Amino acid sequence: MARLEGRSALVTGAARGIGAAIARAYAREGATVAVADLSLDACRATAEGIGPAAYPIVIDVTRQDSIDAALATVVERAGGIDILVNNAGVYDMDPVPSMTRASFDRLFAVNVAGTLFTLQAAARAMIAQGRGGKIVNMASQAGRRGEALSPVYCATKAAVISLTQSAGLDLIRHRINVNAIAPGVVESEMWDHVDALFARHEGLAPGEKKRQVGAAVPLGRMGVPEDMTGMAVLLASPESDYIVAQTFNVDGGNWMS
Repeated sequence: MARLEGRSALVTGAARGIGAAIARAYAREGATVAVADLSLDACRATAEGIGPAAYPIVIDVTRQDSIDAALATVVERAGGIDILVNNAGVYDMDPVPSMTRASFDRLFAVNVAGTLFTLQAAARAMIAQGRGGKIVNMASQAGRRGEALSPVYCATKAAVISLTQSAGLDLIRHRINVNAIAPGVVESEMWDHVDALFARHEGLAPGEKKRQVGAAVPLGRMGVPEDMTGMAVLLASPESDYIVAQTFNVDGGNWMS
């Protein structure tokens, strides 16, 4: 029997990258999956590629009405929600002397407030259902340490780790397990953006930062989105029932904790 048979999942930021890979893995394990992102067309394309177990919905995690509407759609269409993956996130790079309030506000609105209030909405639905649930937040190795060029992004991911701990301790009394994954460097459209920012700030040729960080991973390469799916399935399955408030590094050996 598939490990997620009969479960209803919502994955944010799922039109591409890590979110899309997790949505595909959940569908293979028997879940019904809401592929949620800002663009309905992009979500529809990803959901159609997954098959009948997936369906597209729009979510803007910076807007409470959009979060609430997305949760209501999942509950109505799939008969409830059992799994949430908080994967929506944005990145920006600016050292302390040049960082702006606008960038700060955007990163915290998506990465921290978006994670928290989507988690809250899902938790409320899970509590009302009375059958528990699984919530998986996407942190980052950047939340484990500071980085000179990305102080705000690092702070947002450190906040996700802290929120995972607090929410995990609070919600386990409702049989809702909250845990997180901290990816390392992952080949994706986001890392194309990161590479371009490093090129600008460090005077590197395009692609050079990706080559450098990939070579520095103990495993010897950058990750790919599919590298995240094993942990994502585990944390959504009954096999994680005794795992509470933890953040797991899936980074090829970059960080040990």
